[in-house]
Order: sequence, then C-alpha cells, then structure tokens
Amino acid sequence: MLDIKRIDDASQDFAADLVALREDITKLTASVTDLMRGQASATTNTVLGAVDTARQKISTTAADAQERVTAVSADIEASIERNPMVAVLIAAGVGLLLGFLSRPHK
Repeated sequence: MLDIKRIDDASQDFAADLVALREDITKLTASVTDLMRGQASATTNTVLGAVDTARQKISTTAADAQERVTAVSADIEASIERNPMVAVLIAAGVGLLLGFLSRPHK
C-alpha cells in the first residue's frame, strides 16, 4: 500500500510539474513574441528614418540642381543679349556641324 501512495504522489508531482512547465512555456512564448515585436518596431523605425533622410537629400540635391540650371540659363540669356551676333554665328556653326554629322556616309 505504501508503494501505491508513493506512485500516486509521484504522479501528482509529475502532473504539477507538467502544469508549471506549460505555464513557463506560455510565459516564454509571450516574452519572445514581445521581443520580436520590439525588434520589428525598432527595425521599422530605422528603415523609415533612412528613407526619410534619403528623401531629404534627394530633394535638396534636386533643388540645388534646379538653382544651378536657372543660373546657367540666366547667364546664357545675358550673354546672348550682350552679343547677339556672336550667338547667331555660334548657332549657325552648331547647325552646320550637326548637318554634316547627320549626312549619310557612302
């Protein structure tokens, strides 16, 4: 009879240990899930920050390029207004050069 009681006690201890193990696994799963969510959130924030920085750099570069083109265009216009005859001769020379280059070669 004593052996049956020990087996019964061992069985109850095993069942209690199994319940405790299941609770620990549930807690561990929740902790891992929270950790993964935190890592995903941090990664998302890092990527969004990098994209925002790249967008700002592209915008700044585009604005600088537009300012340069505007400045060069204004310089060319001023040069043409100061020396219209030189501008006409340059345009004619470029036209002739393009005409010679576009002729079929035999």
